[in-house]
Amino acid sequence: MNKLGFLLVFVTIAFVGYSQDVQKQINDQVWKPFITTFNNYDTKGFMAVHSPDLVRAPRDSKTVLNFGQYKKQYEEGDKRSAQQKTKRIIELRFLERMANENQAFEVGIYKTTNINSQGESRSFYGKFHVVLRKENGTWKILVDSDSSEGGTISERDFAAAKPLE
Repeated sequence: MNKLGFLLVFVTIAFVGYSQDVQKQINDQVWKPFITTFNNYDTKGFMAVHSPDLVRAPRDSKTVLNFGQYKKQYEEGDKRSAQQKTKRIIELRFLERMANENQAFEVGIYKTTNINSQGESRSFYGKFHVVLRKENGTWKILVDSDSSEGGTISERDFAAAKPLE
């Protein structure tokens, strides 16, 4: 192998290794706590993975919220769900993940399963687009947008996307 070929292989391996390390950081600092706190109705923990500069844009409702507005909405929803004794489980899979040392952009499919007090469950699917940024050494969600895509996202789309790890 000539020097140029060796250099290209080395750079590719280094980039892939670096990219995987950043994705592991994001998984550990954002997505794992996001899932745990969402599933446990832990509003404080859930909001902790979001930047104070958050822009939340749920496309189905055609709204744009800041951190405070989203937190209030989330607290109210968590309280309502707890009173109704429902359980929810969110799962995430990824279609695209790009990052450098301080910024990331990720696209994926979510599956949320709601289980009512009688044990009946129903799953909902959607697509999310998220911009993350490293703030004081910790990854945070800066922009979060999702949509049910008019109900066209399904279990098949979810299963075809890459799992978290």
